This record gives sequence, structure tokens and C-alpha cells, in this order.
Amino acid sequence: MKFSFKAKNNEGKLSEGIIEAANRDAALSVLQKNGLFPLNISAQTEELDFVKAIHKHYERVLPKELVVFFRQLAILIEARVPIVTALTAISEQTANKYFIKVQKDMIRDIEDGLPFSDAMNKHQDVFSLLSINIVRSGEASGNLKKSIDYVAENIERNYLLASRVKSAMIYPSIVMVVFFIIGFLVISFILPKLTQVIKDLNATVPWYTQVVMTVGDFMNAYWWAVAFAVIGVAVGTFYYVNSPDGKREWDKMKINLPIIGTLYRYVYITRFSENLAVLLVGGIPIIRALDIVSAVIGNTVYEKLFLKTAESVKVGGNMSDVLSSSPLVPPIVSHMVKIGEDSGQIDSVLNHIAKFYDQEVETMTKNLSTLIEPVLMIIIGIAVGFMAVAILMPIYNIAGQIQ
Repeated sequence: MKFSFKAKNNEGKLSEGIIEAANRDAALSVLQKNGLFPLNISAQTEELDFVKAIHKHYERVLPKELVVFFRQLAILIEARVPIVTALTAISEQTANKYFIKVQKDMIRDIEDGLPFSDAMNKHQDVFSLLSINIVRSGEASGNLKKSIDYVAENIERNYLLASRVKSAMIYPSIVMVVFFIIGFLVISFILPKLTQVIKDLNATVPWYTQVVMTVGDFMNAYWWAVAFAVIGVAVGTFYYVNSPDGKREWDKMKINLPIIGTLYRYVYITRFSENLAVLLVGGIPIIRALDIVSAVIGNTVYEKLFLKTAESVKVGGNMSDVLSSSPLVPPIVSHMVKIGEDSGQIDSVLNHIAKFYDQEVETMTKNLSTLIEPVLMIIIGIAVGFMAVAILMPIYNIAGQIQ
């Protein structure tokens, strides 16, 4: 269970937060062991998954907002504005109410003595582990402004990379959804009225026309049941894909799809190379950097591979050995990583890999958009043609016989 608490420490400073424990007594014990004197502690009510999904959707910070935040912060720090003053100024012109709340929480934490990176770490739903560790590295090296610039550029590049894939899929998705909705309405309400003419004349029709008529009658009578079934399948699929097992299966499926699978693989290779290069340039040890990259890669299959790579490096192995043995990584990547390891220029090599595959993703998304449009037109044309042959041709033939 989760408990929200308010407590004071030995110096009388007030702190509040959330703690997870088996029961209320266990939560009290944990607080006391940490030198806190509880003033109030209460169990949090567990929200339904659906409610959590709604809250997560609305209480989020978009990549664009994060880029603006870090860009403004870097400018203010370069102007030697204190971090608390800088955050206060940025929060005053932020439109996202949830992000304003996060920034105010960070201001309070920094005023209480926490470093900026630790204040960010308390809001991992907003700031990624990668961003937190780059900022922490900047604090340690005394070059916070440069680290914040790195974070802004990294978020922007990752956002553009994901946007390319989404933009390539939006058009065909909209076309197919509209096509199925119109098809559902036509089959349920318009088709039965057309086939009624054939029924009234009691004419002999081909088997495929009879199939269409039967489907139309069923949909006309039970369209509501079919609609509920479709919605139920969609909701069930959504919940399954967001469960741990479902996410693993969906991640496997994504990288094995024809054409689209290659695009996703290139996206993950680009994300891995770029993020790892940024962390290494920021002075993060390679094992820690691999752990962080695996957590932000966005695919459980690749996450497992990079964690395995981290384990290999931890015992004295090389990244290139693990990458070369995996079918998930193109051979050129493992060869280039090997060259980077041998020359001591791994961050530079990773940047070159990221640039190459970023260009490949851009080219593939453009070609994909060009390829999908005629394929969709062919599918829609076949469906419309089948309906015309199955329904309109029999009606035309019957009308000709009557004359």
C-alpha cells in the first residue's frame, strides 16, 4: 500500500511525500527510522487502471515543453541567474498546470538544500533517467549550463525521431479507421435496403451475393452487439498491450513486422547510439550509461539486449561482442563500435552511427508514406468493387430480365 505523509525532521523542517509499506504501522516505523516525526499519515486510495490512464494522459509534460524549459534554463544559468530564481521565472510563464506544480516542488526541494538533479529525480514521470544523470554530471563537473544544453538537444532529437515514425503512420491509420466506420454503417444500414430488392423479386443470385446478403441482415439486426464487441476487443487489446506481458509481446511484434519492423529497429539503434554518446560525453561511466540507455530505449527486447551488454562490460567484456552476436543489431553497428572501443573514440563513433541511422529513418518514413497511399487505394478499390459486383450487378441483371 501507498501512504501519503507529513512529517518533521530533527531540525523541525516540514516534509511530505509518499511511502510504500505493508500497512500503516510499517509506514510509521520506516519514517521514524529515517529520523522523521510523522504529523499525519493516510493510506492512498488505489485508482482504477482506467482512471490512472486518464490522469497519466492529462498530467503529463510534452517533449516540446521540456525542450523549452531546458533551453530557457540554460539561457538564465548562462546569465548567472540563481537556479531558484530561474525556475521561478520559468514557472510563471509555463502554461501546463501540472508542470507548474512540478517546478514549484523542485524550487522547494532546492531551497531545502537538494541539488537540482535530485529535485528532478523526484519527478521521474517528467524527467527521464538520462536527463537526470546528464544534469548530475554537469553539477559534478561545474558545467551545468552545457549539460542542460545537452539535455535540451537530446530531448529535441528524440522527439523528432519519434515524430517521423508517427507522422508516417497517421495518414494510413486515419484512412483505415474512416474506411472501417463507413463500411460498418453501409453494411449495417444501407446494404439491407439494397438487397431487399433482390429478396422481393425472389431471384437466384450467386453464392457470394448470398453471403453479402446474409452478413447485411445479421449486421442490421445485431449491429449494436458487433459495435460493443469491437469496442470490447479494442479496450481489451489496449489494456493487454499496456500490461508487462502484453508490452513484451507487442515490442517483439513491432520489430518483426514487414517493412515497419526495419523502421522500428533503426529508430532504436539511433536512440541507443545517440543517448549513449551523450551520456559518455557527459562523463557517465559506461556501465551506468548502458543501464540508463536500456531504461529509456522504449522497447523491452532492446532493453534486455543492452542490459546484457552492460553485464558483459561489467565483467571485462566488450560491447561489440554482445552486439555482434545479436540479430537485432546490424553488423555495421557492431563493427563500428569495435573500432570505437579499439581507438578510444567510442562516443564519436556512436555519434556517426546515430547520424547514419537517423538519415535512414527519415528516408524510410518518406518512402513509406509514398508506398502506403497506393496500397490503401488498392484495398479500398477491391472492397468497393466486390460490393458493386456482389450487389449492384445482380440488381442490374434482374432489371434487364424484367424488361
